[in-house]
Amino acid sequence: MGYRVGVDIGGSFTDFAVLDEATGRFDALKVFSRPDAPGAEILAGLAELDARYGVKPEEIAHFTHGTTVGVNTVIQRSGLKLALLTTDGFEDVLELARLKSPDMYDLFSTRPEPLVARANVHGVVERLDASGKEIAPVDSGSVAAALDAALAAGCEGIVVSLLHSHTSGAHERAVREALVAAGCALPVFLSHEVWPIIREYERTTTAVINGYVQPRVAHYLTSMQAALKSVGVGPELLVTRSNGGVMTAEQGKDECVQMVLSGTASGVIGAAFLARAARVDKVISLDIGGTSADVALIRDGEPQYGIGEVIGDFQIHVPSVSVASIGDGGGSIAWLDAQGVLKVGPESAGSTPGPVCYGRGGTRPTITDSFVAAGLLGAGQLGYNAVSVDTEAARAAIAPLGEAVGLSVEQTAEAIRDISVSSMYAGTSAVISRFGINPTEYTMLAFGGAGPMMAAFLARALRMKEVLVPPHPGVLSALGGIVADLRGDFIASFYTALDDSTLAAMRAGLAELEDKAHEWLFGEQGFEGDAAIACFADMRYAGQSFEIGTEIPGRALAEGDAAGIAALFHREHERLFGHSDPEAAVQVINLRLVIRGGTPKPDLPEVAPKAYCPQPAGQARVWLDGAFREAAFYRRVDLRAGAQFEGPAVVMQDDTTTVVPPDCSVAVDGLSNLRISIQ
Repeated sequence: MGYRVGVDIGGSFTDFAVLDEATGRFDALKVFSRPDAPGAEILAGLAELDARYGVKPEEIAHFTHGTTVGVNTVIQRSGLKLALLTTDGFEDVLELARLKSPDMYDLFSTRPEPLVARANVHGVVERLDASGKEIAPVDSGSVAAALDAALAAGCEGIVVSLLHSHTSGAHERAVREALVAAGCALPVFLSHEVWPIIREYERTTTAVINGYVQPRVAHYLTSMQAALKSVGVGPELLVTRSNGGVMTAEQGKDECVQMVLSGTASGVIGAAFLARAARVDKVISLDIGGTSADVALIRDGEPQYGIGEVIGDFQIHVPSVSVASIGDGGGSIAWLDAQGVLKVGPESAGSTPGPVCYGRGGTRPTITDSFVAAGLLGAGQLGYNAVSVDTEAARAAIAPLGEAVGLSVEQTAEAIRDISVSSMYAGTSAVISRFGINPTEYTMLAFGGAGPMMAAFLARALRMKEVLVPPHPGVLSALGGIVADLRGDFIASFYTALDDSTLAAMRAGLAELEDKAHEWLFGEQGFEGDAAIACFADMRYAGQSFEIGTEIPGRALAEGDAAGIAALFHREHERLFGHSDPEAAVQVINLRLVIRGGTPKPDLPEVAPKAYCPQPAGQARVWLDGAFREAAFYRRVDLRAGAQFEGPAVVMQDDTTTVVPPDCSVAVDGLSNLRISIQ
């Protein structure tokens, strides 16, 4: 028995969630992030946990960490200088991409520059056919010439992505051997080892992203391991994966692409855990931190997954929790464009210097400053007393914007909020359209440092029925790391017609994936316990360009029920697109397997609510919905299960502030969640 610790590093704050395995006690903490010295915030937080709660490093039995170092490397384009080796004649794979305009509504939009410059892409003489049969062997001379060119250009790593390597990796391995024989000392990344999917561009760009971030991620994880060891943290460092699971840091160093969305996935996993506990079946999660707002869909307590999530300017084609990121967070800066129009974001003040009201040197007003200027923030300390709010500084920073657009400070502050809500509305609407849901049937689960502050305004715009704010919303992403299971995804390209004659091969393919999955979970991860396995087939109608994933029960394969598997696909196609064609031929493109090893979950105490009207800690004059209003201010620690009150109101707590607009009501449920009813 010991402490389970989850950590999430955000743009402004680093969040800690701590669970005492013996007593079930839950503690939380926020410290300022240190982008100038990554990892320093972890050591500072551990010292504060010891001083505040008596959590000593040597008593930590489980340490999980969600990181944004991978995604930030891509966004900032600060990764490895790479060379790419392709099949001769296919050197333009990254330039051609999918021949899509980034913005179909902007005639002047251009595709981003690839992470590998065209001059550093070199063809290798070799060829496999679509079945993996060799047509022409690897020419070692062309490999040596490519290596010479890469070294002359100052490249620091090499990605190998050859035609049809999803079927056979033999030629990619032969290229690596030829590189070593030619004296190559650079790291070499093979696309079929990163993620062996069928499409050339998708497989190549995924391998490139993996190689691009690998040195920084590996260095970061190595430094983190050393720092934790130096203060006495004994257990193996775990990192959250893009798919919502966790894996060892050692695996993360090699499979960096699997943890690029580490930070955002943790929050969704934490939200799904709380949604199950609260018995809320339909949830849109809203995670607003210092730099962005992340939106995800949770059904029946399970997050939705996808392939092709966007990382900076690029899609990454590994299984990931499906999250839409919007460039509006509490630290997003308000500014005027060349035409004098008020804008918000995407630039963020981060933690250094942070919003003006933090008094850390910031001079440009942010969304957080707009809530301070409206009187909605500042009545209490923020970030576990890490921040003292300077209201006058926030108002002074907003005043010049108001003068420029002819509005008072309060009106300008509300305009900043409305602009950011409008941007979030557009991003959330894309998720709603993607999954074909009716938002009026859903609850918004708000978390992150700024999520509860803005959630009710966004939910009102979307005509949603309710907002749920958990007891510790500011550290929910860190909690997600504690409750995340060990989860591994495995894939094999198949590309065949679905009929009775192919079922034996499908069974054999899934059996091979299952062997790999068991070796990963019980061997590499050292898991001891029962595993859960789910099998999927990526299928499409013959002639379609893209497929959809469909879960297939093991009995359907065992019983040789091709018609039953096809019926599952028809039903999924009908659900997603509103139509199906049961008479059409069906193709299987990929087989996928997901293995999950459960981890201990905290027991959330629940009490029977007893209705009562709590006494506010105070009253204040605030600006809401175009007018000054008297709002009641409540302390979260004073609200017991059954508490009921009306808006306008503000709920203060250490890790966040919840704003309740007029015409909304609040009830505290048996799990101490705030349930805000939207009128």
